[in-house]
Amino acid sequence: MIKAVGFFAHGSFQKQEDFEMNRKYMKLWAFVLAAVLLVAGGVTAASAAPRGDGTKTGMASLPESVYTGGMPFGVKFYTEGILVVGFCDVDVTSAGGGTRNVNPARDAGLRTRDVIVGVNGEMPICAASLTKAVEESAGKPITLTVKRGVPSHSAKKQPGAESRTAELTVTVTPVKSVSENRYKTGLWVRDSGAGIGTVTFILPESKAFAGLGHGICDGDTGDLIPMQRGQVTDVTVSGIERGEAGDPGAIKGYFAPGKTGSLLGNTECGVYGVFTQIPDTATTRLPVGKRQELCEGDATILCTLDNGRVGQYRVKITSIDRTATGSKCFTLTVTDPALIEKTGGIVQGMSGSPVIQNGKLMGAVTHVLISDPTAGYGIFAENMLGVMPEMLG
Repeated sequence: MIKAVGFFAHGSFQKQEDFEMNRKYMKLWAFVLAAVLLVAGGVTAASAAPRGDGTKTGMASLPESVYTGGMPFGVKFYTEGILVVGFCDVDVTSAGGGTRNVNPARDAGLRTRDVIVGVNGEMPICAASLTKAVEESAGKPITLTVKRGVPSHSAKKQPGAESRTAELTVTVTPVKSVSENRYKTGLWVRDSGAGIGTVTFILPESKAFAGLGHGICDGDTGDLIPMQRGQVTDVTVSGIERGEAGDPGAIKGYFAPGKTGSLLGNTECGVYGVFTQIPDTATTRLPVGKRQELCEGDATILCTLDNGRVGQYRVKITSIDRTATGSKCFTLTVTDPALIEKTGGIVQGMSGSPVIQNGKLMGAVTHVLISDPTAGYGIFAENMLGVMPEMLG
């Protein structure tokens, strides 16, 4: 998540000439993982900075109209299982009386991107329960149930194609760390996270919403995070970190107390959930435009800065890939002097900001170019609707 600053940079246009540009953008999800570092047992805090085909969607048809977003939202979530994001060796006593580094987890066959779903036959689990099992093992083997993605034949030929998942059993024998005096396995793992983004649209009848325009991905592996459950909260924007060439800015904010909704889906084209009630700031309903209706030229985006209100700012659509099925379907440039003065252009936390043209919701902002914070990518609204879980439609 390349020349992209410690966040998420994956996916690309299908055209070869776009690959170089793909190395210079970043996703705009202002995201900090509430992660854990399980150095073979002991837990230590760690951080990490469509299907759409033009008309058919995951819903029966395009909705007649939607509430436009532009308001920030926060999510707190737990992953579906424990993600293995790396390894860290354990210092143990060597035969000669000194110390040496070993890694029982790696030696047992665990891999980065594995998902641990069981420990000694117990499911479901969290990082804390894995830590407890390791530290109480007294050096006896523990059995882990692991899910591992296996690329399908089509996935090898087509980047982004789905892979099948295999379930396997791995036996790991914890060792006692000399420096920490506790049993460890040498794993970096993660089981939860939190972050801030922007709502793109809300369905009036069901209160279902879509935001971000891209998935929440792991900061270490770049993979889409398998999400078990999550809650949505209000966010108060407290400040703006202005973006500069080579140094993307960010919308700063904090979570308000209480729960305002549930997060139910995490996909390559956005995150989805249901509000308990439609936000007071959602007052405008617009029809959804089809990809064929988007034109190069003037448009507007909606986002919330530190004044706490949804604002409207001018942009220009500069190129369009109407065949795109992911989160980078068109490019846009910020032309509004007020937004440029305040933020420098597009900044982290604006991911999901609605793109409006000719009175229709056409899509959302998703990425910013590192070399030029006034330029970025957007996704078609159709793509976001195309992967929206049917339960939300």
